[in-house]
Amino acid sequence: MAKPIPRNSTIAALDVGTTKVACFIAHMGTGESDEFHIAGVGYHRSRGMRSGQVTNLDEAEASIRAAVDAAEQMSNSRIDKVFLNMSCGTPQSTRVDVELAVAGHQIRDTDVRRVLDHGSAQYNVNDRELIHCIPTGYSIDGGNGILDPRGMYGDKLGVNIHLVTAAVGPSRNLNTVIDRCDLDIEDRVVTPYASGLACLVDDEKDLGVTVIDMGGGTTSIAVFLESQVVYVDTLPLGGNHVTSDIAKGLSTPIAKAERLKTVYGSVMQSPGDARELLKVPLVGEDDEDSANEVPKSMLVQIIAARLEETFELVRSHLETSGFGKTAGRRVVLTGGASQLEGVRDLAELVLDKQVRLGRPKMIRGLPDSLSGPAFATAVGLLRYGLREHVAKPDHAAMAAAKNKRNIGRIGQWLRENF
Repeated sequence: MAKPIPRNSTIAALDVGTTKVACFIAHMGTGESDEFHIAGVGYHRSRGMRSGQVTNLDEAEASIRAAVDAAEQMSNSRIDKVFLNMSCGTPQSTRVDVELAVAGHQIRDTDVRRVLDHGSAQYNVNDRELIHCIPTGYSIDGGNGILDPRGMYGDKLGVNIHLVTAAVGPSRNLNTVIDRCDLDIEDRVVTPYASGLACLVDDEKDLGVTVIDMGGGTTSIAVFLESQVVYVDTLPLGGNHVTSDIAKGLSTPIAKAERLKTVYGSVMQSPGDARELLKVPLVGEDDEDSANEVPKSMLVQIIAARLEETFELVRSHLETSGFGKTAGRRVVLTGGASQLEGVRDLAELVLDKQVRLGRPKMIRGLPDSLSGPAFATAVGLLRYGLREHVAKPDHAAMAAAKNKRNIGRIGQWLRENF
């Protein structure tokens, strides 16, 4: 567990994705509002990554360094630690129930830590490592629904734990790249969890909501219920697969396919699509006169087929996990690929749920150009750092320091007058 970060300091978020690397640097406030403001941002095209995993250490390092350097220059500060997103290693959920005897005494912090440590130790798989150990509910002597057992009495303390793990190899490769960039990892957060922290309102997290983060190389899922993340999963499909389908289907270079998707891409057909013709350069042809003309409806059909497959897989995974219905009928889409026209309508049709597009909640200093769904993960990493790691005032220590100052003043008065 990372050490608490003192107030009035700087924290940094690093979102390493398949298509882009984003670094956000924030200055922490000193008040009770637990707020921060963005001091520097940097982003760069991601290289050396495929489907969320490192494929070339040197290229990935260069991309991360470029994004971090840009953020440092803008903020006029240097960082040595980052909160890092995890989309590599196919993050998966495991649920564990643990119960330990507490001998009828008042439950203390040490008891809570002991039962959580016991639960995380039960998951021992050689090829996977633990990313999150999240308590989703406590029980005392079989009585469920307890949010915080500290201070209560009982004979047996139970906890339901949500463990999130990732494959060791891809995780270590990413750690190696971060280390080569002369950075330490403050903590790691799976991508959809971070995106949810950036975009969701409290009522959604409490009543049940599914976050679908549509990245370039992966589509990841997080289910929130009763203000906790209770399930995560990852699909090896993303916006780059849509681009690849366009390139193959229309025999055009990848760069041209990406531009067609960005400028003309849509998921739902409109009446004029069959009549609107698009110029499509052919692979290996430099002459613009040799470009094909294809109806926009063909482009829309290619995009829709891939995204429909993606949402059907999401629905299948949710149903298999048991959270298809218990998570409610609310879905929030984030990530760069979620911005394609008509994605929301298609998601509602396939998932049979209410869908909205998720944008990061307002933060001071965040430029409008970086406040869209594509940068939700970076903002969520900052919110995670603020919530989990910022040091709260130690009232006991403050009182002791105050008493020490008072005693010091009395001593000074005695020396001056006697």
